[in-house]
Amino acid sequence: MMKAFAFFPLAALLLSAPLHAQNTDPSGETKGTETEGPRRFWQATLPGGSYMVALDRICSISEQTYIVDGGVVVHEVNIDTNGQALARFYYLEPPSTNTSTLNEAVDRAKQLLDEAGKRTGTDTQTMVLKKFPETTHAKCIEFRMTSREELDALIKSAKDAWESGKGRKFSVK
Repeated sequence: MMKAFAFFPLAALLLSAPLHAQNTDPSGETKGTETEGPRRFWQATLPGGSYMVALDRICSISEQTYIVDGGVVVHEVNIDTNGQALARFYYLEPPSTNTSTLNEAVDRAKQLLDEAGKRTGTDTQTMVLKKFPETTHAKCIEFRMTSREELDALIKSAKDAWESGKGRKFSVK
C-alpha cells in the first residue's frame, strides 16, 4: 500500500516536467527537437550553424526535389523573407542504382570526404557542398541536413510556426 502512495508523487513530478516535441524514426534516432521559442521568431540550430527569422518577415516556405549531375537527388526546403537572404536547407540522396561500380565510387568518395574532414576537424556530413563558381549564390544561407527525416521535421516546424504565429526553436544534434 505504501509503495502505491510513493508512486503518485513521482508520477506527478514527471507529468509536470516541461515537455517538448521530439520526432523519432522507428530506429529511435532523433529527427529533430522542437521547443517553444522566442515570441514571433522561428529558430533552427543545426550542426552546420544556426538560422533565426522573424515570422512576419517570411514570404514563402517551399519544398522541392530535383536531380543534379551524377544522379544525386536533392531534397530542398527554401525559406524566403522580406530581407535580402534566402535560407536553403537540403538533404543529398545518393543515386539509387544496383550497379556495384557506382556504389563503390560513391562509398569511396564518402570515405575520402570523411578522411579529409578528420584531418581538418570538419564534419563533412553537414558541410554544404558547392562547385565554385557555378553553385555560389549571393545572399543565400545554406544548411545541409543528414537525413530526409530531419528535413521533413524542419519544414513542418517552420510551417507550423509561420501559420500559428508562435515562435519555435528547432534543433538537430
